[in-house]
Amino acid sequence: MPTASVNGIEIDYLLEGEGERTVVLVNGLADEKETWAYQTPALLEAGYRVLTFDNRGVGATSKPAGPYTTELLADDTKALVDTLGITDFHLLGVSMGGMIVQEYALKHPADLRSLTLACTYAAPGPFCSRMFSMWEDLAPVMGVPFVMRDVTLWAFTLDFFRTREDELAEFETGMKHLNMPTPAYLAQLSAIQTHDTTARLPGLAVPTLVLAGDEDILIPTALSHDLHELVPGSRWETTRGGHGCVWEHPDDFNTTLLRFLTEIERTTP
Repeated sequence: MPTASVNGIEIDYLLEGEGERTVVLVNGLADEKETWAYQTPALLEAGYRVLTFDNRGVGATSKPAGPYTTELLADDTKALVDTLGITDFHLLGVSMGGMIVQEYALKHPADLRSLTLACTYAAPGPFCSRMFSMWEDLAPVMGVPFVMRDVTLWAFTLDFFRTREDELAEFETGMKHLNMPTPAYLAQLSAIQTHDTTARLPGLAVPTLVLAGDEDILIPTALSHDLHELVPGSRWETTRGGHGCVWEHPDDFNTTLLRFLTEIERTTP
């Protein structure tokens, strides 16, 4: 995979497709760029170029000492797209990625044709804060793969556990072999614990879709709706599934996303 030396680190990335317009996809906590395996083919088929990359702290990207912030991770993203010469693009982030792209859009709105905030929040609030505090305590003692076993329980719906045993086993195996040392995990975890754009989002001036899994219990759907209400003119949509709706029901997620992108392309010069 190619790498780019930006913002003091090496970022491992993949740029695919020949389309004139690019979609930049930003991962969640502890997720590598392969997270988007269910979205990239649909976007390529629709005629887009697609940029995926490993955030600071995970996969083949550098893992400097933390803690990290969502603003720092947004600065990494900005440095990468600038180095690759990508402009006037669609930006999508899921979970922690949704927090990172909020910071990006607030700092660099002129770069963007659209913004999609998926399964994310403006601030963690008392519920998520307590959950993340537990992960922070568990990771140094039990290791990151153990914490990711807990994340799996929160990410998928009951139906997924009942009917899709083979896929579940694949996800669990992938989490066992996650390329992320505990200090890097805690550095990323700090970013989602401290993220708070509540006071600034009313000034966001980018066409925005806020999209949530209708059964999300990890970042409750209500928190995503609170985010939607903070962003002027944003569109609110839900899709089948929980926090892992990008994997559990990718066709539904992709259809909703592509409908939004198509409307932006039709109405934006």
